[in-house]
Amino acid sequence: MIDFFLESYKNAPLWHIALEFLVFVFGILSVWFAKKENIWVYPTGLIATVISVYLLYIAGYIGDMIINGYFSVMSIYGWYVWAKGGTVEDNLPITRTNLYEKIIGVILFFVTIFVVFGIYKYFDYEIHNDNYVDMISSGIFFAGMWYMARKKIENWTLWIIGDIIVVPLYAYRGLGMLSLQYLIFTILAISAYLEWRKILDSKKQL
Repeated sequence: MIDFFLESYKNAPLWHIALEFLVFVFGILSVWFAKKENIWVYPTGLIATVISVYLLYIAGYIGDMIINGYFSVMSIYGWYVWAKGGTVEDNLPITRTNLYEKIIGVILFFVTIFVVFGIYKYFDYEIHNDNYVDMISSGIFFAGMWYMARKKIENWTLWIIGDIIVVPLYAYRGLGMLSLQYLIFTILAISAYLEWRKILDSKKQL
């Protein structure tokens, strides 16, 4: 197992490994802050996603690069929404999605798949089986990030599904550190969902 993770880094430049480690650390911090409803989810997440855009561009994984670019933009948007008009702790309550927001999520999912597919075709990249998995996970994460910016509990459901998909995907691609990161994300997302649901349930009882 250790050899599997280390093998892909044997010929990698040291500074690439350092950048991937920064993504690993700040990515986990971001999910932890999200679980705690702490606005630091966005600056830490922004650092992780901006670095990821560069690393994924170098690796040629266009779908993943696009999703991280979107994460960067949505981190700025979510940072604004969470901070607007009040304290960090109580300016935006946790809620569930309504029918309109569910429809928006579905639209984002399918539009993302078509856009990523179109970009692969436009740049004449050969599409392999793992790229189709990448497109599906990108659609899930696009919708999940939008829900997170609005503090919708369903964002965690989508993160859990997406994380479960990309753990073996990154392992297959030889990106061991990212695979381990998303495994930790899965555990944190399950914990965060339970914590947010508890907060919602307590509000209903008031």
